[in-house]
Amino acid sequence: MKQAIVHIALVVRDYDEAIDFYVNQLNFELIEDSYQPEQDKRWVVVAPPNSHGTALLLAKASKPEQESFIGNQAGGRVFLFLNTDDFWRDYEYMRSIGIHFIREPQQQDYGTVAVFEDLYGNRWDLLQLSPNHPMAKRCL
Repeated sequence: MKQAIVHIALVVRDYDEAIDFYVNQLNFELIEDSYQPEQDKRWVVVAPPNSHGTALLLAKASKPEQESFIGNQAGGRVFLFLNTDDFWRDYEYMRSIGIHFIREPQQQDYGTVAVFEDLYGNRWDLLQLSPNHPMAKRCL
């Protein structure tokens, strides 16, 4: 059996502002942006550059109860983990464009990590896994 998690839905306030952040600031690729007339919504998928794994489905909040989850999908915990092949390149770039880091870089047994917030306040780990980490070969 072979299975994979294809998308993770990220609740956003606005499609275009989310696309702008992920594509124009984090350099993600816009995989799809299509209108779904039967549901009057867009299907917007972005993914980190050159990745072949899970992608983010940017899902616009359509009800008041969904709006309360914008920026707080994991209850204040780190929600998403962005692995990179060059931590310091990406960290310095992200800082230079004003990405807000709430935890400075640290060296851990599993690799180098720092915590940043996206445009809505969701917490992300920017990390470069150690070569001996079980996920290292699966991520890049």
